[in-house]
Amino acid sequence: MTAQSDPNILNDLSSFVQELTTNIEPHLIELRRDIHAHPETGFDVERTAGVVARELESLGIEHQTGVGRTGVVGLIKGGRPGPTLIIRADMDALPIEEQTGLAFASLHTGKMHACGHDLHTATLIGIGKVLKEVLSQSF
Repeated sequence: MTAQSDPNILNDLSSFVQELTTNIEPHLIELRRDIHAHPETGFDVERTAGVVARELESLGIEHQTGVGRTGVVGLIKGGRPGPTLIIRADMDALPIEEQTGLAFASLHTGKMHACGHDLHTATLIGIGKVLKEVLSQSF
């Protein structure tokens, strides 16, 4: 069945994704704040790469570490032939002193996530979770 033969599929899929994203939002906020508090610069992102790898592992997403030295690549295979989707995020922080006073501010002097890579990384974990769950359904 396709969206063309049953227009309700898109409504069902939309509702499913909405509920799933609402449910995982607290974890993603916690994950983003953890990454924000532990910034790593340049290619020295071993802790962050480990966090990403553990998240992918917990989601049952096939992954490879050490790509391009510290990169992590997750692979979610669809059940049918079709286009390939590639999504990426940077994990590194900047050599800047954080002065935000946030509860989850950088714990490392002279380093902070001032460019949003902490958010990008957490968001991609969320996208991975959503894609994995959607593929397990019969939409």
